[in-house]
Amino acid sequence: MLAYTYMEHGRFSLIEKTVPELKDPKDALVRVTLGSICTSDLHIKHGSVPRAVPGITVGHEMVGIVEKVGSEVTTVKLGDRVTVNVETFCGECFFCQNGYVNNCEDSDGGWALGCRIDGGQAEYVRVPHADQGLNRIPDGVTDEQALFVGDILATGFWAARISEITPEDTVLLIGAGPTGICTLLCARLKHPRRLIVCEKSEERIRFVQTHYPEVLVTTPEQCREFVKAHSAHGGADVVIEVAGADDTFRLAWECARPNAIVTVVALYDRPQVLPLPDMYGKNLTFKTGGVDGCDCAEILRLIAEGKIDTTPLITHRFPLNEIEEAYRIFENRLDGVIKVAITEKVELYAGDTDWQRIARTKQSDLISKVIHLSIRRFSMVNRK
Repeated sequence: MLAYTYMEHGRFSLIEKTVPELKDPKDALVRVTLGSICTSDLHIKHGSVPRAVPGITVGHEMVGIVEKVGSEVTTVKLGDRVTVNVETFCGECFFCQNGYVNNCEDSDGGWALGCRIDGGQAEYVRVPHADQGLNRIPDGVTDEQALFVGDILATGFWAARISEITPEDTVLLIGAGPTGICTLLCARLKHPRRLIVCEKSEERIRFVQTHYPEVLVTTPEQCREFVKAHSAHGGADVVIEVAGADDTFRLAWECARPNAIVTVVALYDRPQVLPLPDMYGKNLTFKTGGVDGCDCAEILRLIAEGKIDTTPLITHRFPLNEIEEAYRIFENRLDGVIKVAITEKVELYAGDTDWQRIARTKQSDLISKVIHLSIRRFSMVNRK
């Protein structure tokens, strides 16, 4: 099978690997029908994730169809369409029992797929602890609607949950990248009095204004004064930092009112400074760390009910055999890219021109959409 692989610092490559085998009775094998590229993949490529293992297949955002299950798997069966959780967790240890699944004590616990064990930018992926790591996609929900459930949408949901947002709050969200938008969607579910997004990219500002016109938007240069002008107590009640730039950590706590909650979702490329003398007296509560992705079933329910829609984030689509071009566009932020969907590989033929190659890719994408639309209509008819 084709698998996009971390070869060495600074280099990924699309290579042939054998289809994974089940290693444990709790494993499942999933045929990947749709995947995506995450900024965390780029962090692996450039050495910001020291625990990433050279030789592993990258990728941790994916949905697919269950092809095999181990003898102890009970929650999914062959043929089920499923989301795949970014985290591997046993469900039994102290941390799992308390909802801290990112810190699962299993040897494959936490972020393992696409980091320490083979991930999903491939034709197939082995999922350990499948009862916890897989969630069945409801009838009527397409692959594209479910694509981000196991990673960036789980992150946004977790961030909104731990931020303790109330209807009285002014919430500042720093960063309108893919994870930022997912966090925005989940923060909206809490119905805060005011939502402010801080973003420097003109393209992403336009995206927010187009799709979420009720949200206030500002830039980093204007953020401090803008937040003060639009909040009741000299700053935001809740700040969620999703950007991860050199200056956004400081911006986050500076824009918070005294006794506010500052939730840091971002993954930084270098250490950040906590200047305690400068923030003395603000009495801030910081919440940080990796996502505890244990709310995927709830997120899928909200998607099925039409309360969350992340499909506008998908701006580009490429088949697996053209994933290197997809990475080039995503990494360099070309052509207005937000998120790239990686479809199953498309059989190309000798002598194909560029337009024929594009046509085959689009045809594959169209067929997938028609199938999912048919499933959704069939489901609606049955409900009636």
